[in-house]
Amino acid sequence: WDNADFSRGVGTTFYQEFLTLNTAKPPFVRDVEAKVRRYLRSSYSAAWTLKITWEKAAAYAAQTDTRRTITYQAVLTTDGFRSYVLMLYQEGGMQWDYTRLTATNVLIGYT
Repeated sequence: WDNADFSRGVGTTFYQEFLTLNTAKPPFVRDVEAKVRRYLRSSYSAAWTLKITWEKAAAYAAQTDTRRTITYQAVLTTDGFRSYVLMLYQEGGMQWDYTRLTATNVLIGYT
């Protein structure tokens, strides 16, 4: 894990909120529910979901290289009692040169 740097005008951050308590659920939320059910082998029905996308984000410090970027998402979801986060990375999308990053102990995901 390392810091993304948007200070050079490279990359964009988007977010989308889904309020789904007592409403029809869009396909994205149904997909999130299916992933939670599959990974945790439990029932799950989302009441709220937030999708955050970092698109073509350059690594900190961006002044050294703005060509190597990464696109990834964090999806936060809750049923009002349990909360989950899905970390999603674009297939083959990690373009950061980890040898040039400020931190040397780089991870994809979290611990």
